[in-house]
Amino acid sequence: MHQKQGDNMKKIYLDTSVISALFDTRTPERIDMTKKSWEQIQNCDVYISNIVNEELHMAKSSLYEKFDNIIKNFKILNVTNEVYKLAQIYVEHNIFPIKYFDDALHVVICAINNIEILISWNYKHLVKMKTKKLVSAINMIHEYSHVEIIAPPEL
Repeated sequence: MHQKQGDNMKKIYLDTSVISALFDTRTPERIDMTKKSWEQIQNCDVYISNIVNEELHMAKSSLYEKFDNIIKNFKILNVTNEVYKLAQIYVEHNIFPIKYFDDALHVVICAINNIEILISWNYKHLVKMKTKKLVSAINMIHEYSHVEIIAPPEL
């Protein structure tokens, strides 16, 4: 993948669901939609987090090799104290249940690192209107950047 930061490339963040969707044979339609989006994704400055990396490591060993090959050129961002604190604010405002704290962390990593777009297949907690509006409001109040949360076909 050719990535040159600073070329006005869109900065995007992929959560685990996007990478794993490439190999999830239970959902052939989602595989196809993800593959169609992949060309667009590769024309962006792509980020994941240590959370995504750890979740991918928990996959079957046969899949992890495939995952590792996909993410090898992505930039990996870490959860910091600042990330953790803003994620707690999201939970306090009922944007995310504490049970899905990692979903909050994905969004915060984007906000703190000025990543424009978070791409996910998680319609339950991420890619939904309520989450988008509340995240935007909290980020504005706390002076963090706006994060557009979308599914792969929307890219």
